[in-house]
Amino acid sequence: MADISVFSIQAYQQLGDRLCQSGGWERGQVDVQHFPDGERYQRVLSPVLGRQVVLLGGTCEDGCTLELFDLANQLANEARSLTLVIPYFGYSTMERSVQPGEIVTAKARARLLSAIPQADLGNHLVFVDLHSAGIPHYLEGGCRHTHLYAKEVVKEMCREIGGDDFVLASTDSGRAAWVESLALEMGVGMSFVYKQRLSGTQTQVRAVQALVEDRKVIIYDDMIRTGGSLLSAAKAYLESGAREVHAVASHGIFPGESLFKIESSGLIRSLAVTDTHPRALALRCPFLKVHSVAPLLVEYLQKSLKV
Repeated sequence: MADISVFSIQAYQQLGDRLCQSGGWERGQVDVQHFPDGERYQRVLSPVLGRQVVLLGGTCEDGCTLELFDLANQLANEARSLTLVIPYFGYSTMERSVQPGEIVTAKARARLLSAIPQADLGNHLVFVDLHSAGIPHYLEGGCRHTHLYAKEVVKEMCREIGGDDFVLASTDSGRAAWVESLALEMGVGMSFVYKQRLSGTQTQVRAVQALVEDRKVIIYDDMIRTGGSLLSAAKAYLESGAREVHAVASHGIFPGESLFKIESSGLIRSLAVTDTHPRALALRCPFLKVHSVAPLLVEYLQKSLKV
């Protein structure tokens, strides 16, 4: 284990610390400074030559993406192997163009990560619960990749909220297959709503599949952003007789006042997400519980790095 170093971009310091505590690995140190004109200075302070290096960082915003890219470029120069752990891949809903001229940003980001120089034994990208499973196919140059599923963490969150008696639900029929798989593994009922799109920004719930009357409902989605779809679904389940509604998600984004809007709506009793996105940790409160994916990542890295 002595030749493994774990680095992280600034936004993922807490998760990086968890990885080192759980895995018993050395914490890589980086000096980061910001100049008045907005430019970023980075200097790797820990020894890297000949080591197996893990770099943790999500592409949750453009600044994080460039910080990750710049740091990876330096680490790859001396590392024996470079494993980029990307808990949250931004722009994942922009994985294909719908109208002429649209930029497929997910593809552009994948190409950027592919341009990182190869370490001696190559680079390996690790993703967690991608919104679109096809995104890794945009990687170029023979980059190895792994898509980890946080299913066990999601099941743990659901059990903590609902015990053994709840209905697992989704925000729409598009997630029905994933929700059905989780529900079958946990031995609980499942439900989903049918939605009709009224415009580019508005949808209307048309029907609720499966009985939820007088039941505790837990809505699962891979990520929660502003919460619009979540609140529409929660209202539909409550109107169909649900006793209470909770929600769990792999990624909690919550831009602006989104979390306040969800909580103040009175439709959702509680929320649980993982720490794949730094915003979730920053907003953690009695209403929002945050579970760590560190055990999932450590288990995978121990096997991958042959610890």
